[in-house]
Amino acid sequence: MAPTQKPINLALQGGGAHGAFTWGVLDYLLEDGRLRIAGISGTSAGAMNAVALADGMTRAGPEGARAALDRFWRAMSESVRHSPLQRTPVDRLIGNWGLENNPFYHFMNALTGVASPYQLNPLNINPLRDLVAETIDFDMVRCCTAFKLFVSATNVETGRVKVFSREELTVDMVMASACLPQLYQAVEIDGVPYWDGGFMGNPALFPLYGKTGTDDIVVVQINPIERKGAPRTAQEIQDRINEITFNASLLKELRAVEFVNRLIAQGKLSTDHYRPVKIHLIENEAMLKPLGASSKVNVEWSFLKRLRDIGRETAARWLDRCFERIGQESTVDLRAMFQGIGAEHQG
Repeated sequence: MAPTQKPINLALQGGGAHGAFTWGVLDYLLEDGRLRIAGISGTSAGAMNAVALADGMTRAGPEGARAALDRFWRAMSESVRHSPLQRTPVDRLIGNWGLENNPFYHFMNALTGVASPYQLNPLNINPLRDLVAETIDFDMVRCCTAFKLFVSATNVETGRVKVFSREELTVDMVMASACLPQLYQAVEIDGVPYWDGGFMGNPALFPLYGKTGTDDIVVVQINPIERKGAPRTAQEIQDRINEITFNASLLKELRAVEFVNRLIAQGKLSTDHYRPVKIHLIENEAMLKPLGASSKVNVEWSFLKRLRDIGRETAARWLDRCFERIGQESTVDLRAMFQGIGAEHQG
């Protein structure tokens, strides 16, 4: 291990095709080499990035991990090359990455609003599952000893988060983490049905506490937390509801971290039993927020590459700014965030 390497945990959000932003962040951090990944907690697209990284890391170290991530996202794009969910010629001309002008996109939205996946897809055919199974070797994932790995899903029956650890991970557990109930039948594991982990842990931070040898958690955020003004159209309202829903669990955990850290700093909690958690944030709301929710189902290769490049550039700026503080203190002001002042942006 290089003398200057610092250990960190990564918390990877889900967000469909916007997970390619996270791919770019991971690609840069692996290439840069100043940080060592000690643990990863991932949900949905974040979970897919995590298992691809683990597969490649087991095969050939950091360069193998970068190659595995590239292979996964290329396969994702190739798999829907002939899908009707494509940008219109006008959108391509003006550089709009969203699908809001695609009639089939609106047809599918309307259809899933009145019919369940059990009615629309009674045979439970899931090409995404096939793609994940074909591109990621879960034997390699389970054998990865470079870092701890946790994947979150939501127990449909109890409404609680379920965390699967690296040693037991299967393709079904990753698909459970990415199971949007409007699109897919619940994924059953040992007789228990699961939905997307984003409802209760996007991503879950608590599995990383005290498990990896470092108290630094780097959250890679792809879902905007704040949007000015009230949405007006039915689609805008639904999109904002989804953003709020899929950020709620993360905000609750960050609030709990801030509360415990404050009690430790005030001497009200003993450091013999509690350790302050240092939170860091890699995000680029300025670039991702204008893309809109419909672009999360756009896996056109040129779009994925653009998101990857944005992720790399964002990670590079963040690391240059924050590297010296990692291991020493948080680079996000959580107290200011929950006082409504707004978090310090490091993107």
